Amino acid sequence: MKEYIIHNEWKIIEDQFHPEYNKITESLMSLGNGRIGHRANFEEKFSGETLPGNYVAGVYYPDKTRVGWWKNGYPEYFAKVLNAANWIGIDVKIGNETLDLFTAKVLDFKRELNMQEGNLYREFIAELPSGKQVKVVSCRFLSIVETEIGAIRYTVTALNFSDKLTLTPYLDFDIRNEDSNYDEKFWDEVEVNVKPGEGYITAEVRKTLFHVCTGMKFNLLRNGKAITYSADVENRTKFISNIIPLSIEKGESITIEKFGVNVSSENFPKEKLMTTAVKHLNAAFDKGFDQLMLEHSQAWLEKWKTSDVKIEGDVAAQQGIRFNIFQLQQTYTGEDQRLNIGPKGFTGEKYGGSTYWDTEAFCLPFYLATAPVQVARNLLIYRHKQLQKAIDNGAILGFKNGAALYPMVTMNGEECHNEWEITFEEIHRNGAIAFAIFDYVRYTNDWEYLAPYGFEVLLAISRFWAQRVNWSAERQKFVMLGVTGPNEYENNVNNNYHTNRIAQWTLGYTLEVIEYLKEKHLAQYHGLAEKWGFNEHAETANWRDIIEKIYLPFDAKRNIFLQQDGFLDKDLKKVAEIPAAERPINQHWSWDRILRSPYIKQADTLQSMFLFEDNFDKETIKRHFDFYEPLTVHESSLSPCIHTILASTIGYEEKAYEMYLRTARLDLDDYNNDTSDGCHITSMGGTWMAFVKGFGGMRVRNGKVSFAPLMPGKWTAYSFRINFRNTVLEINVNKNTVSIGNLSDQELKLTIYDQEYFIGGNKKTEVQLKLDRNEH
Repeated sequence: MKEYIIHNEWKIIEDQFHPEYNKITESLMSLGNGRIGHRANFEEKFSGETLPGNYVAGVYYPDKTRVGWWKNGYPEYFAKVLNAANWIGIDVKIGNETLDLFTAKVLDFKRELNMQEGNLYREFIAELPSGKQVKVVSCRFLSIVETEIGAIRYTVTALNFSDKLTLTPYLDFDIRNEDSNYDEKFWDEVEVNVKPGEGYITAEVRKTLFHVCTGMKFNLLRNGKAITYSADVENRTKFISNIIPLSIEKGESITIEKFGVNVSSENFPKEKLMTTAVKHLNAAFDKGFDQLMLEHSQAWLEKWKTSDVKIEGDVAAQQGIRFNIFQLQQTYTGEDQRLNIGPKGFTGEKYGGSTYWDTEAFCLPFYLATAPVQVARNLLIYRHKQLQKAIDNGAILGFKNGAALYPMVTMNGEECHNEWEITFEEIHRNGAIAFAIFDYVRYTNDWEYLAPYGFEVLLAISRFWAQRVNWSAERQKFVMLGVTGPNEYENNVNNNYHTNRIAQWTLGYTLEVIEYLKEKHLAQYHGLAEKWGFNEHAETANWRDIIEKIYLPFDAKRNIFLQQDGFLDKDLKKVAEIPAAERPINQHWSWDRILRSPYIKQADTLQSMFLFEDNFDKETIKRHFDFYEPLTVHESSLSPCIHTILASTIGYEEKAYEMYLRTARLDLDDYNNDTSDGCHITSMGGTWMAFVKGFGGMRVRNGKVSFAPLMPGKWTAYSFRINFRNTVLEINVNKNTVSIGNLSDQELKLTIYDQEYFIGGNKKTEVQLKLDRNEH
């Protein structure tokens, strides 16, 4: 665990130069606006450890699968969100010396991400080998108002010298993805236009043929006043620049304001891409850096009004939750049904930038409660749009009659993950998508979504489950063989509890939806049944049989559901017995040793306890938590959040707080030694859930939102807002009271500690804080 980031409520601050942690900081201070994003790379040359990263949403390359042993059903490719043109680059030379912080002596350094206003600031003083000292101050942002635009203000000050200063702003499309399977480059140049003061490159992605046009335009100031300049133009394959020779006197400052644009054929016609880029860039340039930044900052302040979480008395916890919310907000805006949330967002290349089950399981609740309803709806529409390809994926594996297996990893609906234990076996992802439909309808009351969208997806998934189980004559039960649950440290097991349970639940929920459609949308239901060849009587009779007779492994001695059939055959030594030098085990142990161990990567059986907690009393949840948590190494970013919620539910305040800090500061403190690859964006939705559902105790039951807040001992107060069915609520909790304000005009019925309250429009209700949720 690394703790070099300064604790601050609104900023992520690196107050010293840490070249050994540079790739970590590049991840942490990444910027995005839902359409484009980049890592916090330096504008000037840096020859130390760095991962240059600039990304354009929705643009990907189908990198040919690389495996040692090909198996039937393997996808042909792994989709990669592409590392696109480096548009932020500004090389700096003083005399004949290139400014490079890896070779210079760094006398002072600060880099900070301002989360409140959405910008990246850096300043440093460097001494070159000649002894010349230069100060640089830079600020940049990616506009969430003009989402094709980014802007940089970069100022060089001569501290102890007068000399020639050469600035070279450039665009570089000659980029290779770090995770390229065969070290290929994925871009081909299409068109170039460069002249003094601006330039554009259009490039095409091989195979998928996406086009992206990236452009730059800039102006120069001396001591804050605009100046004219001359520039030599450089143009080589997939690279353009302006070389600008200047003089600088001791004490003088030269500023370059560089504006960048990125437009793709996802959103604009290919034949008009460069003219579109020119139009957007000229408009931004005319508006100017200050006005663009003001509009951008104001838009961020509006976002925080609905999504902020405030914690008093614990700066580390406060910084953590805001960091998670900030990254979620800049990764996904919900405006485009074709886009989803990659596990690394715009912060790195690991996992290819594709869609996983994380979106439905961990991100959807955040957007349900903090964004307009259309944002969450679009996340579900994304899966509906890919339904036919999910059916095709199932057919590749031998499933019939419209049975859908949604991909573990995808960009366009096709499966593109090539590890057999994940691709073929981690099928609980189907259940996560089904549960998301239920969660959406439960929260929004948007029952109309079920006809046709929700029903069509649920039908296809239920058909999959009905074919994936088989009847065991030995057990006289339906079983599910050869699966991998959420805990990926057990592969190819039989009867994973979570997988079997969520299959059982999905079949039951689909039956409920059918009854709703028959009651409210009978004609449309008959049309859908005909469209999909749905034999209701025969298929639902089979589903009911499976629901009743599915096998859920259970240990009567311990009175707990077992993670899978063979779990008790393992040597059940607790995580506390693993030497610290061997953690995380995925970086120190062989895979064979991990698979034979009892150690759990993330909540598995406990995942079901979280999803279906209303089916268990608190003693049952506690019994399962006490058995499984000591065996959990939490080496998945998705693990601590679920444990926070469950620990809060059963009154384990210290464990809840420990797990909350771990999820909130997972990347900030580099808990799993992997932040350099990029931040864990999708688990950040889980962090929000850990806070709101854990400490806030928020649930939706019987059509009403309910709260059962608790107060961690270190905190003095906290507050958050949610939007529930067009009613905005503000929840304030301190050591003594819980106050819930209705910031909307309409009255709302809700529950606090199992007691019902009516809160009138623009009114509030206050009750006493309970130290124990079980207190009555």
